[in-house]
Amino acid sequence: MAAGAAAFPFNGFSLNTMPRLPLLQALAAAGNPYNRVLVLVQLTGGNDGLSTFIPLDQYSKLAQLRQNVLIPENQVLPLTGVSNSGFHPKMTHMRGLYNDGLMSIVQNVGYPNQDYSHFRSTDIWMSGSDANEYIETGWLGRYLQSEYPAYPNGFPSADMPDPLAVQIGSVISLALMSSAGPMGFAISDATAYYQFVNDIVEPAPNTPYGDELSYIRLIAQQAQVYYNSIKGAASQGKNLSDKYPAAGENFLADQLKIVAQLIDGGLKTPIYIVSLDGFDTHSEQVDGTFGNTEGVHAQLLFQLSEAIGAFQDDLQKLGIDERVAGMTFSEFGRTIAANASNGTDHGAAAPLFVFGKNVIPGVIGDNPNIPADVNLSDDLPMQYDFRSVYASALQDWFGIENTEDLLFEQYDILPIFKAPISGTHSTSAAQGIAVRNFPNPFRGFTTIAFTLPESGRVVIDVLDQQGRLLDTAADRYFESGEQQVAYRNTQLPAGQYVYRMRVGETVVSRQMLVF
Repeated sequence: MAAGAAAFPFNGFSLNTMPRLPLLQALAAAGNPYNRVLVLVQLTGGNDGLSTFIPLDQYSKLAQLRQNVLIPENQVLPLTGVSNSGFHPKMTHMRGLYNDGLMSIVQNVGYPNQDYSHFRSTDIWMSGSDANEYIETGWLGRYLQSEYPAYPNGFPSADMPDPLAVQIGSVISLALMSSAGPMGFAISDATAYYQFVNDIVEPAPNTPYGDELSYIRLIAQQAQVYYNSIKGAASQGKNLSDKYPAAGENFLADQLKIVAQLIDGGLKTPIYIVSLDGFDTHSEQVDGTFGNTEGVHAQLLFQLSEAIGAFQDDLQKLGIDERVAGMTFSEFGRTIAANASNGTDHGAAAPLFVFGKNVIPGVIGDNPNIPADVNLSDDLPMQYDFRSVYASALQDWFGIENTEDLLFEQYDILPIFKAPISGTHSTSAAQGIAVRNFPNPFRGFTTIAFTLPESGRVVIDVLDQQGRLLDTAADRYFESGEQQVAYRNTQLPAGQYVYRMRVGETVVSRQMLVF
């Protein structure tokens, strides 16, 4: 079924079908032999890292620069084995996870040449691009596309009957985009989720028209390609933790409770994305009446900590915590200095938290160094590129060998996960041949770039989705090393195609889109 945007309610969240991401299909098939799951927790708006994970060795400098938002030193939550940093006092649950050896904290995560726009910086994090590079695919989407160049033909299948990704949110993330479109399944809120799995349709007027509308809604809901797999997992799955707050009290906890239920219910989906909004705290970040440990940011951090704590407790009690890891991220941090409105402005680097039974507990990196002279707009400098975190997850969690093919260059692998999966695999079965085309999608022409380990004859054919030969982009001898072929489209109408490169006995296929 072609993915569409038909919405239907499910457990307080409204569900939308979306096209499957190549990354997710490959992970679910050959790329994810241990049924591992990654849960991304997006902190939307730009989280203030200096009030989340407080560098106590910089406290005197912070007291001069952000006194009106600074957490009192005697209320910072200490961590076992960590002498110079601590959590915001509202983050007791995450402090407990860290002390129990279930959390890795990566300091000063960001990217070079920070962009301060919420939208652009979010796109950079979702796509894995440089700040001056515009990419229309997501870091998760590219993997599956390299594994399944003919997608979406043949899905769902007996091997992968479930969505390749589940996102709780009304808008499909760029992270879940391939050149063929979005891939996965979206749930807009918790109420819609429960309505969906219990065959409850939205109320309709008590008129003949309303009766017909209710019938149409029910038929549309049941016609969704993943209806049976989602409903089946929901009926089989359960939640065992008593740490979740009551429904509606913590939006993030409501989302993570659904994720735990679906994983326990046997859904093979390897990627989930959840979110918590409200971190753009330009003003009233703290409560001027009740002190700096209260206010908007404190409430958000409490919800984050409570939700992750309950989720991890649920995974442990369900016996599925071995194969689930979670990771927070935000589009940027906040400025070092506070502003006059008891808030902070758009900044750069901030801490990132990875949690789960199979993470290496500890703090990666140094406390940020606050310079003596700070302007109101100064940022924390980056120590770790966010794509190093992505590369670590792809390699050590999902077992991907050549992460540079997915992230466009090689990034350092950080010691986040306890042990790499044995038998890591390459995203192409091409014996060292890396292939991509740009731009993609394209209209008039595109460049096919590839790297040859040895000189030889190269044939690049263009095929339709049924495998029929349409054109030949190259058929000649190339020297070893990096090479390019300019392909001009003179006959292909708008649509999705595959180009196949043959070098001796090696064949590599990639997908391209003409618009």
